[in-house]
Amino acid sequence: MVGAGAPEWVIREDAGQPVLLALYLRQAMSLRSPEELPQLRGLPASPVDRLESDQAALERQWREYWAMTVEPQAHPSPVPLELVNGFETLIALPSAGFDELRAAMAPHADAALAFSRAAHSRYRREATAKPGVSYRAYASAIAEHERRVGRRAHSFELNVQVLPLAQRGVWWIGSLTIAVTDGLRGDVAAFDSAIHPIIAELA
Repeated sequence: MVGAGAPEWVIREDAGQPVLLALYLRQAMSLRSPEELPQLRGLPASPVDRLESDQAALERQWREYWAMTVEPQAHPSPVPLELVNGFETLIALPSAGFDELRAAMAPHADAALAFSRAAHSRYRREATAKPGVSYRAYASAIAEHERRVGRRAHSFELNVQVLPLAQRGVWWIGSLTIAVTDGLRGDVAAFDSAIHPIIAELA
């Protein structure tokens, strides 16, 4: 929303393939981080027997990859990035320090790509079928916040990832990024209630 001299807010909503890929791989590789974020819906658990030290190394590398995926500008790599074979241009890892994660990802490339494409396409179809609905949901929440606090909303940015998670809810996954369950996002009244605390925190 832009007005002459008025605060501005920018909300970007998507079901980004890189984020979907990362979460598929987290589940396929039996990783836990971030523990507060639920698993993807409809995917079988894939327990993997590893040494504790190997698990810890993978969890650490995945957390760094996740941060770079969710908010790449806020988490630049200190070394050059290299594309990971099998994932087209959707996954690039630092050229040093990520050998274990790169190797663990490889067997899951085809299934992960297929899942991320299907989930992203489903989101795009639903968003296209309801033009303007996304904007109105956020505009309504911001207008309500302004009425409650008696002032214009501060300028802010928010990225929203609409994901097929197994539990319904909203989670912060970055400093300017939230994840919301697709089912909750499609429930107008429930989403309105869920997004209010997020808007209040930012605006």
